[in-house]
Amino acid sequence: MEDAIRFEHVTVRYGVQTALDDFTIGIHEGEFLTIIGRSGCGKTTALRLINGLRTPDEGHVYVKGRDIADSDLISLRRSIGYAIQDVGLFPHMTVKDNVAYVPSLSGMWNKSEKDEKVRPLLEMVGLDPELMKRYPDELSGGQKQRVGIARALAAGPEILLMDEPFGAVDEITRRSLQSEIKQLQKRLHITIVFVTHDIHEAMLLGDRMLVMDSGKVLQLDRPETVREKPAAPFVKELLSRVGTET
Repeated sequence: MEDAIRFEHVTVRYGVQTALDDFTIGIHEGEFLTIIGRSGCGKTTALRLINGLRTPDEGHVYVKGRDIADSDLISLRRSIGYAIQDVGLFPHMTVKDNVAYVPSLSGMWNKSEKDEKVRPLLEMVGLDPELMKRYPDELSGGQKQRVGIARALAAGPEILLMDEPFGAVDEITRRSLQSEIKQLQKRLHITIVFVTHDIHEAMLLGDRMLVMDSGKVLQLDRPETVREKPAAPFVKELLSRVGTET
């Protein structure tokens, strides 16, 4: 199986703090990889490296076989969807214009195509297309997250990065969003790298899950293997929370 993303001996430092320490993993094409670990373990840094928002101090990051150090970063970022916890919708833009922002900016869509293109994206994430004319402050938290996912998918990316995207919504909405993103990933066969602090979410969604601590890989395997054969005391500690989180 080919790797869509590969980190080779990557080290990243912020002053005296090491965020990633000789970090080497491959993320398979079409895989749903979940990443879990303590705050500050390097999860978000890993995501930022993939779309070139941070460069490694040592080592290399490859996306679709190409070292990002040799890539056009603007083109790279337009080819990768990014969904985050606080969504980051533009408050002065309608739902339609938020979703269409990147494809319109890059010239992929013209003005007359917006309705036609945005409608199926909203339906894909479980939203009524009639919401196109609304503004973000007229939406619920769950609706905003769905719009954020639709926006991340608008340019037809092969890779979708998600940084704790469901952390700010209520539990019922969260479970619904988890189910929907897993179904979307299977339908679209895109590679998803999903950062979470919730062990239940990591095990539920991931084809494989990566457990990190202090910028290092503690375990990278299928959720059932992690459950049955935890590779480190911290992994065992995380697993003790399964079934206790609601």
